[in-house]
Amino acid sequence: MTAKKKIIFITNPISGTSRKSGIPRLIEQHLDKDFYDYSIVNTEYPGHAAEIANEAKDNGIEYVVAVGGDGTVNEVARSIVQSQTALGIIPCGSGNGLARHLMLPLDIEKAIEVINMRDVHDLDYGIINGYPFFCTCGMGFDAFISMKFAEAGKRGPVTYIENVLREGLKYKPESYIIQDENGTAIHKAFLISCANASQYGNNAYIAPQASMSDGLLDVIIMEPFDMIDAPQISIDMFNKTLDKNSKIKTFRTKHIHVHRENAGFIHYDGDPIKTDADVDISVVNKGIKIMVNPMADKTKRQPNMVQNAFSELFNDISNIRTDLSKQSKHIQSLNKMLLKKLNNL
Repeated sequence: MTAKKKIIFITNPISGTSRKSGIPRLIEQHLDKDFYDYSIVNTEYPGHAAEIANEAKDNGIEYVVAVGGDGTVNEVARSIVQSQTALGIIPCGSGNGLARHLMLPLDIEKAIEVINMRDVHDLDYGIINGYPFFCTCGMGFDAFISMKFAEAGKRGPVTYIENVLREGLKYKPESYIIQDENGTAIHKAFLISCANASQYGNNAYIAPQASMSDGLLDVIIMEPFDMIDAPQISIDMFNKTLDKNSKIKTFRTKHIHVHRENAGFIHYDGDPIKTDADVDISVVNKGIKIMVNPMADKTKRQPNMVQNAFSELFNDISNIRTDLSKQSKHIQSLNKMLLKKLNNL
């Protein structure tokens, strides 16, 4: 009889927006126990998931599953890069950016079924100033909103978009000197984001064409914009068309170095941290093993509540944008409508 493979489920009981008390029962019911010898460990403090995953890697555990949001996924994943231990994900967070990019089911039972399929791929990850990331990293407004979101008393897409709407038009763009293998350029930008995967989470696509298996990062430079541009940028992000917006410049690279005017915040997978003025970002090709969904190409994405809110208001936005003489009044009205609808979701 073939020995069972060991698998550890690392659960963050306070991450995201969903309750996790029923997950042990679902694992017991649906996990392939003929193949797996499993255990479940709850995290007790920040950084604990990384410690558990690192110990599992050192002990030769074949599979480690992050049960939580993008923060938990990052903690677990960064501890098992460049090893034979594979990452599994049961998405239970408020954004679930990596899980959504990989088209993993958000339903817990179906996510366990993917783990039972054991389809492991070698995928890329990124590093920003020494911090590994698996979805996105960035600076400027990108990192500023991550900091605001981290400080917020509640999580979820509504909180995120409320912060964008309230803070976006007050944020001052910065100048950045960007160096990559093709040379050096100076950009005045609202934000600079580097994407290993396609989205922030909640189906907000910052880099719709990004791949985790091409050995490249998608660099997104969002140029300064005014009030009339803001609603369309939001629409494009949720419609996977941001790369076609005139305020967006994109390119792909293996490595960039960015010099900012001042020290400030960066973020990696949504976690903000303050660093000096120089930011170094690179990709590690096929540096982590991840359990993927072999049925993903047959899966149809379901629009989430934020997408529905934007779709319902698209006609209102279009009408507002045509009347340039009243843009300030109309954009303020739009923001109020968006906030009202989001608060009612």
